[in-house]
Amino acid sequence: MVDLRSDTVTRPTSAMLEAMASAEVGDDVYGEDPTVNALEAEVAALLGQEAAIFTPTGSMANQIALQLLVPRGDELLADAKSHVVNFEMGAAAALGGVSSRTFSTPGSRLDVAAIEPMINRPNPYVTTTRAVAVENTHNMGGGTVQPLAELKRLRGLADAEGIALHLDGARLWNAHAATGVPLSEYGRLFDTVSVCLSKGLGAPVGSLIATSAERAERGRILRKRLGGGMRQVGYLAAAGRYALANHIERLAEDHARARRLAEALEPCGVCGAAQVETNIVLLRVPQIAKVAEAAAERGVRVSVLGPDWGRLLTHLDVDDAGIDHAIEVLTDLVGE
Repeated sequence: MVDLRSDTVTRPTSAMLEAMASAEVGDDVYGEDPTVNALEAEVAALLGQEAAIFTPTGSMANQIALQLLVPRGDELLADAKSHVVNFEMGAAAALGGVSSRTFSTPGSRLDVAAIEPMINRPNPYVTTTRAVAVENTHNMGGGTVQPLAELKRLRGLADAEGIALHLDGARLWNAHAATGVPLSEYGRLFDTVSVCLSKGLGAPVGSLIATSAERAERGRILRKRLGGGMRQVGYLAAAGRYALANHIERLAEDHARARRLAEALEPCGVCGAAQVETNIVLLRVPQIAKVAEAAAERGVRVSVLGPDWGRLLTHLDVDDAGIDHAIEVLTDLVGE
């Protein structure tokens, strides 16, 4: 089965499992797990931040970050298709008391000009804007890489307005692999950064928040409050450390395979190859659920996002032979 539904379906490699089995562990709630501590230090350094916190999920990482930046009753601005707004079960409002407003841009590519007029300064009539969330790469934008120059403009705006910036960098590794921009250059532009280990990097679980030492201290309290206090979690952190050492550079292979998929499917009128920047191919196919069902019967799994909208993601569990098979099956089905 060639599973292109998501890069979350990856399984640990044999070498990763060996690293997990041999990990040195301790009680992380007491701060005594050496493998977790090492992972947090590595990620903080990679992202140009002072400290990092290991969390079980990306949603928890994002929600801790938002609570660190936005007081209850105040406002977050985010892209209308962003993960923090659409796919985290209303947690910002339900758990953090955070109000949200959204902006839309073509392809979910950051446009500071669309954000600036939305900022509410403190006054007694409207909710005060406290932070802006940016997703890089942007999932529902089709793996869009946010332009570095625009991110720098946003940082300048945030500083001028006295507001904070959160980076949902679940696939920041892909942005780095696609552009060569150092992870620290992205990371230093934000007050909080979340990154995921269980997508393109192939770890079985885990995300981290990178931020200042002061925020990280408060963030650990929020993590415990949300049920994220873990004990001998170094076995999972070891998978993350292995992934950081071995799976970042290989993301370029996923990007090349995604482009090959898109180039093969483009003549069928279901996608645009030029829009594929990383490992995500968005599809526009009438009655895509039926196409996905037929594809699955022939050994290819497709993510169905709507009546005529789907998605393919390449990852380390899909090799060139898998892409060849997917192209054969999908061009046959959508080219009819």
